[in-house]
Amino acid sequence: MVWVQRTVSLRPRPRGFHLVTDEIEGGMPELAEVRVGLLHVFLRHTSAGLTLNENASPDVRRDLRTWFDGAVPEDYAWTHTLEGPDDMPAHVKATLVGPDLTIPVSDGQLALGTWQGITLCEHRDRGGSREVVLTLTGTDED
Repeated sequence: MVWVQRTVSLRPRPRGFHLVTDEIEGGMPELAEVRVGLLHVFLRHTSAGLTLNENASPDVRRDLRTWFDGAVPEDYAWTHTLEGPDDMPAHVKATLVGPDLTIPVSDGQLALGTWQGITLCEHRDRGGSREVVLTLTGTDED
């Protein structure tokens, strides 16, 4: 049985939806040793989120940003405004998306679908680097 946990810093990104699958996989080299298992990915922030989504067309990521920015506008009667006009909307958007994913691991790889990738949903204009806690559990036996 394998249990590994580590914290990985994702590089800073602007507001938008960004593929981070490679950074996640690179932060957990022990994936290669697991035949059957699970990788839990937990984002340690309240103004960004994680989702599994389209990994091929950047249009999908642009459309997601357009929808989220329209659905949760900055120009609203927010009372939490001390951290800037993009902060409270970012908290609402993060609540809609969620902070974590659990992904099956099969034969040393994330068992993602053909067009799936791990997407960081950065809801702040300048959110800075983001930390994820990766927890891998599984077996290396047949």
